[in-house]
Amino acid sequence: MPAKLLRALALGIASAMLLGAAPASAARRVTVTSALQSLERSGAIPEASYTQYAGAYSAAKSSLRKLSGSRAAELGAVMANVEAMASKGQLIASRLPVVFTTLERNRQWWTTERLLGADQRVSFTGSRLVWEYYPGQGIEIQWLATFGEANGYFLDKETTALKEVLAQAIPLATQRAGGIAWEYMFQFDGGSPPWTSGLSQGTALQVLARAWSKTHEPQYLTAAQQALGIFKTGPQTGIRVKTAAGAHYLEYTYAPSERILNGFIQSLVGLYEYTKLTGDPVGQELFEAGDAEARAEVPHYNTGAWSKYDQSSESDLNYHELLAEFLEHLCEKTGRGEPLTAATPGVSAAQIPGDSVYCTTAKEFREDEKTPPVVELLTKNLRTNERAGVQIELSKVSSVSMTVKLGEKTVWTNGATVEGGKPRLLWITPAKAGLYTVVIKAKDLAGNEEVATGAIAVRAASKGKAKG
Repeated sequence: MPAKLLRALALGIASAMLLGAAPASAARRVTVTSALQSLERSGAIPEASYTQYAGAYSAAKSSLRKLSGSRAAELGAVMANVEAMASKGQLIASRLPVVFTTLERNRQWWTTERLLGADQRVSFTGSRLVWEYYPGQGIEIQWLATFGEANGYFLDKETTALKEVLAQAIPLATQRAGGIAWEYMFQFDGGSPPWTSGLSQGTALQVLARAWSKTHEPQYLTAAQQALGIFKTGPQTGIRVKTAAGAHYLEYTYAPSERILNGFIQSLVGLYEYTKLTGDPVGQELFEAGDAEARAEVPHYNTGAWSKYDQSSESDLNYHELLAEFLEHLCEKTGRGEPLTAATPGVSAAQIPGDSVYCTTAKEFREDEKTPPVVELLTKNLRTNERAGVQIELSKVSSVSMTVKLGEKTVWTNGATVEGGKPRLLWITPAKAGLYTVVIKAKDLAGNEEVATGAIAVRAASKGKAKG
């Protein structure tokens, strides 16, 4: 959905709530206030928490009335997400901290701070959580980036900063799939909040296990053990999809048919490190099920010239590099046959086969980053005055330009970013027949270039019969 339309829709929903112009079915819908009241009456939250959250919602409504333009649209969209979750019965007690932290931070930002560019990341004084701006959805906690920074603190031996991140992140986890998960509170790529991701959860699992191995503080091990829940549970609550080989772990809980390889591989990196550091047989079973499936899947994501992002489309440069990095991590561990489990009493030390699938594929993906695309002109004949498709053969996703000349005169130029295969480029052929020279330039996402030349014979179109 276009960002402008999404912002307008979000603002319209929020304005309708505030001005009383709700749809006729509103009387049957659970509101934020009534959801909080119900939780307080049942004893799920104490009176103090009810007062805090109800006050935050009231303050956001008050601020929204005073805002306009983009600021009103962004805060209104966040409020609309909260209201939608309330109407669906999703404002459970354990979810309230992250829901209302998100609402309060958006109220703070859009009433006091600057406007942002798409995907810009921000932070708040005294907090180590990473926030990202999603146009039409306000600023949202970027859990993958947050846990990624925590991993950086671990590697840099900045233990104090590592503990600070986790001290802020753990209380914002929600009870889900019999354990806990770090959920996203915004609409994204067809998914509605609350949803979670195997990519971010796997990274959380990794850093929690690392923190426990470093400090031996039990809250990190407890959180890591609870974070396994979504790996045991199918969508839409969890990310586990049973396969003939084992299990695939999804990128998004709301997209059970989508198989995004980089998220799957990183979830295995997290499971591997968790199991290696803790010796937990549950983690071992989860890793081995995913590992068996990944070894079967990975070769199908290698086009021979570039990586595929999912079952059908090629990766952009960022995801290609990320996937290669994740595969290198698994190669480093499993490719040399490291014991998966620690020497823990009662736990067998499973040995990972020295299978080269991760190592080989990672190496090939890195070579793809330095290899020019292969491009060839396939179309040889066209008719005059035709809205024609000039077909080429292309080894990988590239920015392709086409220049057509008759003699020294350029008669057509066209360009587009297209995926590998046999795509077509538009050429509205001229009225004049002749042999036209065609130059195809292809530049892949890493900047490698290749040029192919050829010729297309343009013949006069046959005349149709006159109508009488």
